[in-house]
Amino acid sequence: MKSDRDILVSFRGVRKTYDGDTLVVKQLDLDVKRGEFLTLLGPSGSGKTTCLMLLAGFEFPTSGEIWLDGTLLNKVPPHKRNIGMVFQNYALFPHMTVEQNVAYPLTVRKSSAEERAQRVAHALKMVRMESFAKRYPSQLSGGQQQRIALARALVFEPKLVLMDEPLGALDKQLREHMQYELKSLHEKLGVTFVYVTHDQSEALTMSDRVAVFDKGIVQQLDTVDSLYESPCNEFVANFIGDSNKLRGTIVASDGALCEFQLADGTLLTGRNVAAAKPGTPAVACIRPERMRVTTRTGDSENVVRGAGADLIYFGDHVRMRCSIADQSECFVKVPLGNDVLADFASGKPVSLAFAPEHLRVFA
Repeated sequence: MKSDRDILVSFRGVRKTYDGDTLVVKQLDLDVKRGEFLTLLGPSGSGKTTCLMLLAGFEFPTSGEIWLDGTLLNKVPPHKRNIGMVFQNYALFPHMTVEQNVAYPLTVRKSSAEERAQRVAHALKMVRMESFAKRYPSQLSGGQQQRIALARALVFEPKLVLMDEPLGALDKQLREHMQYELKSLHEKLGVTFVYVTHDQSEALTMSDRVAVFDKGIVQQLDTVDSLYESPCNEFVANFIGDSNKLRGTIVASDGALCEFQLADGTLLTGRNVAAAKPGTPAVACIRPERMRVTTRTGDSENVVRGAGADLIYFGDHVRMRCSIADQSECFVKVPLGNDVLADFASGKPVSLAFAPEHLRVFA
């Protein structure tokens, strides 16, 4: 493998099967940049956790190669990979104090007592847990245990830190707080993080880039804004954020754009993501916040007509559920105080307008 100073981890043609028949990971080619926060995102069974276990050394690839900083890892045992790991259940030793838990990786590496003491103190300070050094895991909250697990993963200054859904056991408010804590710590330390989650908001909040997995394949690898605004296929569009789906047929194509016809004859213009030819059945996706309920539309806007069904209060906005002939129900994000809300009545006809550049058409 040719050395690239910007790349820390490389998966090259990696496959993994447990039964010799079904591939859990299919032909994975993925580079992790030095110092980045990369999230592996996908539903259960998509292959994301298996990829993390392959990188950690708890599983070995059926075929292909995994490289870390120019070193081939295929035959290297976990304890020799210089990789920190944070598990979902934290995996703290219950019979050890906080400082003993954090010192464990240094003990295994036969560091001196003086070095252990210095590094443990520094690691606990990083996660603001210095005053808990003498406590046992059972005396800590879930969020505190998560911090200790992170300190233990960082204490030996690894090249790479892997995290397997480490916030999954926390309540919503604490989980959101810890997302910002992790992102801040990553920016401060500059260590490479590879993070596994099935929570899309978690991935969008923390990551520099996200690899979206489905059925053992990376469907899209991109920055969070590109992933949300420019999904490459229907799966990514539906898995990342909320999308309204309109089914129809591509009737004309002109470069990056196409004309898309619904069953009731409505013609829309959108981005022809797969460069499909006229006559191709397709699904078009549009974000709820990109649609607006209106009585006035511009000449360049798409318009779909339907009927209001009900309003759902979200605190900072209201979502209007609408029915459209021969289509799935549609949601429109409406700001609080909008006149549309005052005029709402269930069953009342509505016009939904949106710009062509926000409608993505997938064959």
